[in-house]
Amino acid sequence: MQWFGRRESDNVEDDRGGGGGRFALGGGIVSIVAIAIYYFTGIDASQLLNQVASNTQPRTEQRAKDPNAPEEKQVQFVKVVLADTEDIWTKLFNEMGKTYDKPRMVLFTDAIQSGCGNASSATGPFYCPADAKVYIDLSFYDELQNRFGASGDFAQAYVIAHEVGHHVQNLLGTSAKVDQARRRLSEKQYNKLSVKLELQADFYAGVWAHYEQNLKNVLDPGDIEEALNAANAIGDDRLQKQAQGHVEPDSFTHGTSAQRMYWFKKGYETGDVSQGDTFASGEVE
Repeated sequence: MQWFGRRESDNVEDDRGGGGGRFALGGGIVSIVAIAIYYFTGIDASQLLNQVASNTQPRTEQRAKDPNAPEEKQVQFVKVVLADTEDIWTKLFNEMGKTYDKPRMVLFTDAIQSGCGNASSATGPFYCPADAKVYIDLSFYDELQNRFGASGDFAQAYVIAHEVGHHVQNLLGTSAKVDQARRRLSEKQYNKLSVKLELQADFYAGVWAHYEQNLKNVLDPGDIEEALNAANAIGDDRLQKQAQGHVEPDSFTHGTSAQRMYWFKKGYETGDVSQGDTFASGEVE
């Protein structure tokens, strides 16, 4: 992806090393277990980490930031990606006769207090509809590459575009409808609804990628393959197979590898927001 030297979003809060809910983990084993719980079951392990945090001393020291350090280059990158999502979704919302209220992105280390409660790095990147912010600990990208084998800058861009896709759902009222339905559904039924919500966010990420190429012409050969590889790497079926040797479809929360790739690719190929009704479509079960 051709990103260097391009516009960076101003809607980024850098809380890395700050006191915004950060704490020192009391033992690497607990962190590993918490990460496994989330990635392999979809259950937020924040409570487990909070228990550890209550027995540790907050770390509030600020660390000096070298603009030439690899992580600072990554900060520049995510700001450019966020800026591109702002440009493209503003255009698409205008075409729908709507106003796109830009989300903010919060960079944090270890843990953060969000509008949806305390969250840790174990949850991975996430979007909070309560404060309309995308949260990410940049160390996730190391895990994405080294643990899940999804390398490349556009794999990283896909992660941001997916979370921004949840913001789009929030603005369009889809998230609120799903939340209302959650109160009357069983866990099994809600998991299926959750999958559809996540797949639509993948579709919106694909729509963004479509315009990233057609309007901005900044994609490099192989970028879409990087995004598809990331979608494949974090499918529920693949993660469960790696973790426990078998697959439990009733506990899916994000969709299979095939589903995630299908919907991202459909968004990329069509660029048509109206074709992303994952709640009604039955092409991929």
